[in-house]
Amino acid sequence: MRSLPAPLPPSRRTVGQLVAETIRLYGDRFWHVLPLGIPLALSTQLSLGRSSNAQTLILLAFSPLVALAFVRAVGLVHGARPSFHAWLLATVVFVPAPVLARVFVLPAVAWLALFGQAVPAAMIERLGFRAALERGRRLAAADYPHALGSLAALVIVVIVSELALIALLRSQGDNGQRIAHALADLVLSPLLYLGGALLYLDQAARVGSRPPKRRSSDADLHPPVDDDAAGHPDPQVEP
Repeated sequence: MRSLPAPLPPSRRTVGQLVAETIRLYGDRFWHVLPLGIPLALSTQLSLGRSSNAQTLILLAFSPLVALAFVRAVGLVHGARPSFHAWLLATVVFVPAPVLARVFVLPAVAWLALFGQAVPAAMIERLGFRAALERGRRLAAADYPHALGSLAALVIVVIVSELALIALLRSQGDNGQRIAHALADLVLSPLLYLGGALLYLDQAARVGSRPPKRRSSDADLHPPVDDDAAGHPDPQVEP
């Protein structure tokens, strides 16, 4: 059998490869990742059979738990230490998403693609609240079509997979439908968190700079072209 080609580096990784890497990572750490689906599974259980307004309010109420799941995913993917600061930032970033989703799912995805990378930036680069939001915006601007396309592809994969799984698991009666929705959300929604965490590597590589570990007095400026020390003029050349 022919071996598969080596994956592209993050700076040139495609949307399809990011989705594939997300699925592979999920399979490698399944039991660690599975609990991340609990918040959305619980919110879906409370939302079934309710109006759109009630569903939006329920998801807003679960925003802190959804934010905690994303913080945990960033920690699993990058080995970054979770913090209260990162959780608060993730909550603030996620809150507008349920409201935007009332219009259509794409505005919510677009919002998360624009500011969602502030959370891994805060955890990995140890940035403050405002600095993390600005860094997240810069990461998104580095290649916004890639960020938006990656999150949109993950959402499509999760939704289509959930519909297929629900169709397989659903039996007659409301109880069967609830169990099917709960299992689908629990098993599949963690892909969204893992993919969002992996996206940080792609966007950081596209910015063209590595996450700074400490402040530097040179402000990441390039060295001068002519770095000869002062006081040593070039030798004169005879005409």
